[in-house]
Amino acid sequence: MNSILSRRTIRKYSDKELSSDQLNALLFQASRAATMGNMQLYSVVVTRSEEMKEKIAPLHFNQPMVKGAPVVLTFCADFNRFTKWCELRNADPGYDNFLSFLNAASDTLLYVQNFCTLAEEAGLGTCYLGTTIYNPKGIIEALNLPKLTFPIATITVGWPDEHPEQTDRLPLQAYVHEETYKDYTPNQLDIIYYFKEMLEENMNYVKVNGKENLAQVFTDCRYSRKDNEPISDGLIEVLKQQGFLK
Repeated sequence: MNSILSRRTIRKYSDKELSSDQLNALLFQASRAATMGNMQLYSVVVTRSEEMKEKIAPLHFNQPMVKGAPVVLTFCADFNRFTKWCELRNADPGYDNFLSFLNAASDTLLYVQNFCTLAEEAGLGTCYLGTTIYNPKGIIEALNLPKLTFPIATITVGWPDEHPEQTDRLPLQAYVHEETYKDYTPNQLDIIYYFKEMLEENMNYVKVNGKENLAQVFTDCRYSRKDNEPISDGLIEVLKQQGFLK
């Protein structure tokens, strides 16, 4: 089985050292990712010290892998570097806008995925922290990020000390559309989500949360409107603070 099909999220890491040379080699190789206009609109902050892990852990809801991993990587959309280069060369940059943020965010995520694939092929384990865009302001302050930068993704990385089960994935027909987008009928949705809904762990989530079905676990408990709306408002404010929105 190839490395993509066998990949799994690793949250527990061994004490084996991840050298700077090996990490830097992977970070460099990952830069062969596709990039907007060959501008490489990203930067990565490498966190190894216990002091800095203590500082950023609360921003990731104190998930144990933040302190448990030998390295924490914060990948940032970065138009600061390119803008300053343009200004140094007497060129007029126009990258303080939402389009530029989307371009930089896309560059960053392409780079992140390349890095994760390369790291896992090298035998390392990674965990993607979705909490990064929940607390961008605190991360910006902790990592001293300047204007025209924005934290997009955080990855913990190290040598695995566990071999967890893989999580489920939807079938191909759930997300591949030939020629044009074909909207879903109720019957198709029943088929697409049947396996996920019938998993024992998911049925247990429904039970312990006192819900009628798995969809309600997502909408009422995990990713609710009452959380999404204020977090969205906060993101807009931080995008203004960082110069990507007027």
